[in-house]
This record gives sequence, structure tokens and C-alpha cells, in this order.
Amino acid sequence: MSKEYTNEFLVDFGPDGQKLLPVVTQDFTTKEVLILSFINREAYEETVRSGYATYWSRSRNELWKKGLTSGDMLRVEEIRVNCEQNSFLFLVTPEGKGACHAKKEGGLPYHSCYYRKVEKNGTLTVTEK
Repeated sequence: MSKEYTNEFLVDFGPDGQKLLPVVTQDFTTKEVLILSFINREAYEETVRSGYATYWSRSRNELWKKGLTSGDMLRVEEIRVNCEQNSFLFLVTPEGKGACHAKKEGGLPYHSCYYRKVEKNGTLTVTEK
């Protein structure tokens, strides 16, 4: 039976559990996309265990529980997997002031990491004030 039609969890994190898979993180209520990150088996298992979005930081090469230092935690309401079981969707409730590590002029985080729009001339416009 193919992954598309089974109820069995067949996600492949590789033989050592280190294969990184993309995870889209979306606000549970508004459905706004907040973050696109990556998880390995360890990050997935920690997310399930703790109930908070946990990723694998490619830049730091370590487990990253979103908001642990900033206080801007993301409580996971639901985890979905795509038809091929090679990417995830975390539906979350933000427990803080925003989901992005980038800050607005006043020092508050942006609600979503997708706070800039690409204009036709190639410039960027901030969409969230």
C-alpha cells in the first residue's frame, strides 16, 4: 500500500534519524503561515512529547525549541503529515508576542516570518507594522 492511502505512520527520518524534513508552522486560528523550518526524528519526538514546536536548527546544528529563550513559544494543537509523508504541518497557538526572531522597530517580534512582500521591481515592502 502506498503512503498516500495508508493510516500507518511511515515517515522516513533516515537510518540514523537525522534526515531533515520540512515543517510548515501555521497559526491554528488564523491559518497564517508563521515559519518554515526543518525537523529530524529527535525534533519530531520532542514536539510530540512536550507539546511545543521544536525544530532542528541547521545553522546551529542543534535542537531548537521555538521561544525557549524569547518566551514566544508555539503550542502545538495538531500535527499533520502530507500525502507522501515527507513534510509536516504544525498547527499552533502562539504563546507570546510573535513567532519570528526578527524584530520590528519597537523591539517586538513579527507575528510571522513572512512579513515582507516582494514587489514587481524586486524591492521588499514590510506588510506587518
